Amino acid sequence: MKSVTFSADDFGLSEAVNEGIERAHRDGVLQAASLMVAAPAAADAVRRARANPPLRVGLHLVVIEGPAVLPPAEIPGLVDPAGQFPSDQLRLGLNYFFRPGIRRQLAAEIRAQFAAFAATGLALDHANAHKHMHLHPTVGAMMLRIGREYGLNRIRVPAEPPDVMARCDTAVGFGDRILYRWTQILRRQARAAGVASNDHCFGIAWSGHMTTDRIQRLLRHLPDGNSEIYFHPAARRDAVLDRLMPDYEHEAELAALLAIGRLRDHEAR
Repeated sequence: MKSVTFSADDFGLSEAVNEGIERAHRDGVLQAASLMVAAPAAADAVRRARANPPLRVGLHLVVIEGPAVLPPAEIPGLVDPAGQFPSDQLRLGLNYFFRPGIRRQLAAEIRAQFAAFAATGLALDHANAHKHMHLHPTVGAMMLRIGREYGLNRIRVPAEPPDVMARCDTAVGFGDRILYRWTQILRRQARAAGVASNDHCFGIAWSGHMTTDRIQRLLRHLPDGNSEIYFHPAARRDAVLDRLMPDYEHEAELAALLAIGRLRDHEAR
């Protein structure tokens, strides 16, 4: 009645992240990772993935706050001169919805990211998006339509049940419940496209702070169905993480994945 997938985002962001993901897979419970194909350490991530065939790898689509695959001259409405997507989620959301020219550039970039993943030779296990931008109906629809051309058969629906989080002693607000309802749009899109998805997702309220005690608490309240629990592990702090996610506890999240692995091995004996 209950199954869990432990996954990690930002594969390829830095070598510290890649090392953390590899260690969490080899010595912990990590089963899957999502690759940022244009990130600085993407080639290192692909090398590590090839060395660990059981690690299931998917595309971590970047259409906000990160690097694009296509050069800025081809998608000038999406990125700055350095080829970086901005972090203004509201402005991006409006542009993606209302501006046909921007949507054409967005579709081209999404296709380029799927093509870049295919070029790695890795099997495409799943797809999701940085900052959950595939919850935007336009991005979600494009990711599913283009992804299907590249063999996509599973996505993450970031639907974190508010009632479960409340039982885990986490404050749940009106916005959390609205977001949970909003995820039904993506779930319907996936169902219509014939793409599978998880029933539940955890890692949103505690993003960057998925510590051992919190995970143990969550596992005691896990609902029936398939749950994905996603993390941001890293072997150490580095300049990239200090700049982009200064408050995240990357090393503590790696420690949690390793601790759950030790607990699993102990119970198996």
